[in-house]
Amino acid sequence: MKSLRAAVLLAAFLALTVPLMPLQQLFKWLSPSLARRFPSLYHCILARLLGFRIRTEGKVPTQGPALIVSNHVSWIDIVAFTAVAPVSFIAKQEVGGWPLFGSMARLQRTVFVDRNRRHATGASRNDITSRLGQGDLLVLFPEGTSNDGANMLPFKSAFFGAAELDGTPVIPVAIAYQTVNGMPMTRRQRPFFAWYGDMDLPPHLWQALREGPISLTIRFHEPLTLIMAGGRKQLSKAAETVIAESLAQLLSGR
Repeated sequence: MKSLRAAVLLAAFLALTVPLMPLQQLFKWLSPSLARRFPSLYHCILARLLGFRIRTEGKVPTQGPALIVSNHVSWIDIVAFTAVAPVSFIAKQEVGGWPLFGSMARLQRTVFVDRNRRHATGASRNDITSRLGQGDLLVLFPEGTSNDGANMLPFKSAFFGAAELDGTPVIPVAIAYQTVNGMPMTRRQRPFFAWYGDMDLPPHLWQALREGPISLTIRFHEPLTLIMAGGRKQLSKAAETVIAESLAQLLSGR
């Protein structure tokens, strides 16, 4: 039954996604405002289809410019964030080359950055600053990679400096995966949904679809600014502290 569920959901995902991709491309060419908003509608439908029950806390931003910084658990984060807000993402360059998902990332106006070459950091930061200057709402995962959802890795501060224009808000956000089929998610179950380490995406996607509906909470905190924090490293540390405390609260049921 689990495999049948996964097969049906995968077929439904493709039936929903593939016909809408040319439409989003048209929006990118002809209507930047629709290109920003349409992915939220798509991901809202997708989240319901895949059984992701998403709860939000705090004030959800509806427009930019703002830089959302969050802990990173899985590809599910992309669906969840976009379902609740008109966001684009900051992702490593390799994502752009992935079959299907790379095309989806480009259609959602992802900012691709080179995390492997230090001399490319400045150019990537300028790209992020430019997009914020255009009024975009961007999501940055400062850990630089995903994790198991129960813990966090230290934040990398390199791209926090992109929020330099006119006190651009930097919004700390914690995302917590909490239940599977209505029951608390155990540590043993977390690898079914948290995509990290050297896991291959296709088998992980299949496993997540097999396991059943999950619930997660996205908690938005009060914005910080670069000026308020006193610098990018201080801003990174302040955001990391807020998110780590919030994640611990959410996972403990507080």
